[in-house]
Amino acid sequence: MPVHVALLRAINVGGTGKLAMADLRAICEGLGFSDVKTYIQSGNVLFRSDLPAPEAAVKLGAVLGEKLGKVPGVVIRDARQLRAIADASPFPDAKTNLLHVVFLPNAAPADALDKLVAPDGEEVVVAGHEIYVHYPNGSGPSKMKLPALKTGTARNLNTVRKLAELAHAMEADEA
Repeated sequence: MPVHVALLRAINVGGTGKLAMADLRAICEGLGFSDVKTYIQSGNVLFRSDLPAPEAAVKLGAVLGEKLGKVPGVVIRDARQLRAIADASPFPDAKTNLLHVVFLPNAAPADALDKLVAPDGEEVVVAGHEIYVHYPNGSGPSKMKLPALKTGTARNLNTVRKLAELAHAMEADEA
C-alpha cells in the first residue's frame, strides 16, 4: 500500500496547540489510513492508503476542517518526491535549517516571483509545486514578502530529508 506524507498548513500540532498529535493520528486512522505516524509538532503525518494523494488530501482536509472550524491546507508527497525535492535544492551551500521548501497544492503561477520583496538578501527559486527559500538570517526575523507562498506550507530542508527517510523506511518495511 502506498506511503503518503501529509504536510498540514496552519496547524500547530503540539499538545498546547489546536490539535494534539494523538488526535491527528486518530483522525487519520478514522479515515482508514494505516501505519499512521506523526513527525515533530508542525503538522507532518505519514500513513499508508490506497487512495490517490489528491483524494487523501481532500478527505483529511475535510475532517480537519470539521474539527477545527476551518479547512487547513493539506499537501501530500511521497518518499520519492520528497527525496527528489531535497536533492534538487538550488542552494547547495545554504545551511539546511535556513533553507525552506514551501510545498504548494498546485504548480506555482508563472508570475510567482513578480511581487517578491527580499530586504535581507533572501533568495527564492520556483520549481513546479515547490518554492525554495533561503533565509540567510533565518526565517523568524525575515521581512520577506511573497504572496505566492500564502497557499503553501513550509518545512526546512532538515525536515524534508527526515520525512523522506521515514517514508522510505515505511516503504521498505512493506517490501
